[in-house]
Amino acid sequence: MGKSGGTSRRREELGHFLTTRRARLSPAEIGLSVSSGRRRTPGLRREEVAVLAGIGTSWYTWLEQGRDINVSEPVARAVGHALRLNRSELCYLYQLLGISPPQAGATVGEHPNLDLRQVVDECLPSPALVVDSLWNLVASNRSARLVFGLTDRDRNLLTSFFCREEIWSRYANPDRMARMAVAQFRVSAAGHYDDPIFNNLIRTLCAQSEKFTQLWHTHEVLDARLSSKEVDHPEVGRLSFDTQSWLLDGPDRIRMFLHVPHRMSDTRAKLAALLAAEPHHADVSAVADRATA
Repeated sequence: MGKSGGTSRRREELGHFLTTRRARLSPAEIGLSVSSGRRRTPGLRREEVAVLAGIGTSWYTWLEQGRDINVSEPVARAVGHALRLNRSELCYLYQLLGISPPQAGATVGEHPNLDLRQVVDECLPSPALVVDSLWNLVASNRSARLVFGLTDRDRNLLTSFFCREEIWSRYANPDRMARMAVAQFRVSAAGHYDDPIFNNLIRTLCAQSEKFTQLWHTHEVLDARLSSKEVDHPEVGRLSFDTQSWLLDGPDRIRMFLHVPHRMSDTRAKLAALLAAEPHHADVSAVADRATA
C-alpha cells in the first residue's frame, strides 16, 4: 500500500530533522576518534550515529531516507541519545515517528466545560492568550489585544506575527521572537503533517514571509515554558514581560500563554493606564475557527 501524502511529508520531515541534528555534532565532542583524512560529511556520519545508537547502519540510513519501517520506543530513545537531542527535540522525534512522547510531568487537566475566555479575563491586567496546536487563537483578554495589536481578523498568531508589519514591529527583538515562535510551533504541530489545514498554513506562511521560510527550514525545535518578551507599544512605550505557558491535555493540545509584567519594570503601571484609557467593550473572543489562510 502506498504512503499517504501526510505520511510521506512526515517521513520527509523526519529525514530532514535527523540530518540536521547529525550535522551539528562533531566526532570529537562525543568522544569518537577521527582519522587524519579529510571528512566530506559535516558533523557525524550515518554509520557513526548507528554505532552510538547500537543499531545497524543500513537500518539508520533507511530511517533518514524516510522508508516505511517500524521504530520501537527503545530504538527511538537510543537514536535520540546518539544525536544528543534535548527533551524538546526528543519529544518531536517521537511525534514524527508516531510514538507517544515521554511524559514531561504534570500538565493541566482537560476541562471540557471550562470557559477559557473567563480564564484569560481573570488574568488582567496581564496579557493572556490561549491557542490550539496550530496556533489558532482560541481566546485572548483585552490586555493581550491592546499590547500585541490583535484585532478581530487575527485568527492565527503565526500569520499575524509574520504577515502583519504592525504586529511584527511592536516586538523589541522580532528576530529572536520569530526564531522562538517557529521552533515552538514545530513541536506543537508535529502531529499534523497529514492535515491539509496545517499544510495550507505552512504554504501560506512560506509564500508571504521569507523570514518564516528561512526559520522553518532550519528544523529547530523548542518547547520553552518560560521566556522573556519586550514590546514597544506606540502609546505607552517599552513593556517587559516574563512569559509562562501551560499545556492542557486533550486532542487539540490547547496551550495558554500568560505574560506577567517584569518586576523590575514599570510595565504593570503602564498596562493599568492603557486599559483605563481604552473604552471597555464586551469581549467577543469566541473560540476561533481553524485558520485556512
